Amino acid sequence: MSETIFILEDDRDLAALFQREIERAGMTARSFRSIRAVRTALETAAPDLCVLDLGLPDGDGLEFLRDDLAARGIPTVVVSGRSSLDDRIEGLSQGADDYLAKPADPIELVARIRSVLRRMARAAPPVAPATEVPCRARFGDWGFDATKLELTDPEGAAITLSRADADLLELFLRTRGRVVSRDWLVEQLFADAGGQFDRSVDVRVSRLRKKLGDDPRNPKLIRTVYGAGYVFAAPVDWH
Repeated sequence: MSETIFILEDDRDLAALFQREIERAGMTARSFRSIRAVRTALETAAPDLCVLDLGLPDGDGLEFLRDDLAARGIPTVVVSGRSSLDDRIEGLSQGADDYLAKPADPIELVARIRSVLRRMARAAPPVAPATEVPCRARFGDWGFDATKLELTDPEGAAITLSRADADLLELFLRTRGRVVSRDWLVEQLFADAGGQFDRSVDVRVSRLRKKLGDDPRNPKLIRTVYGAGYVFAAPVDWH
């Protein structure tokens, strides 16, 4: 079965160009011109990936990315006229898996889509693993479920994480006690991004610390190792 790609782009000609190239690559594509139309479609089924423009007629694309797509764990490639480094960092920080500035080559877009899908496939657990990989963890008074993208606070309240925050937390938990560099985190989190988005990692770490109540001036969980990267310091129990 081919992957289904949603294209949220209000420029009809550009959307048609993207759709034609995506379908030529063997995937199924559906085009939408508004956030409301995609929200209606999501009530029926979620796509394998969404191509998202940020300048939309009925809302803020970044808010939709954060509150709808990332919250549902839908991989997203942003294609936007907002092309500064700060814009790209903001998009990646809000949950995008890759970011292309307009004008974007449709062939490059397809390559980025495939790269993100490959990375998601590698991150997903096998359907019938010979040895089950634990997906739930306890650290201190906190709990984490990687399959549900869910964090449980010390009072037992469940907090739904965006895919971006859940991926970052899982990386820290699975490398507990090891110093991991920004470059390594960028490589794991962003498809084909190289080292240009290391600032976005800092933004994501800051946001994750806030959700964990980890004082950035004296963090107990995610510690900064100056000149080297980060280390997750608390004991972790996977089960």
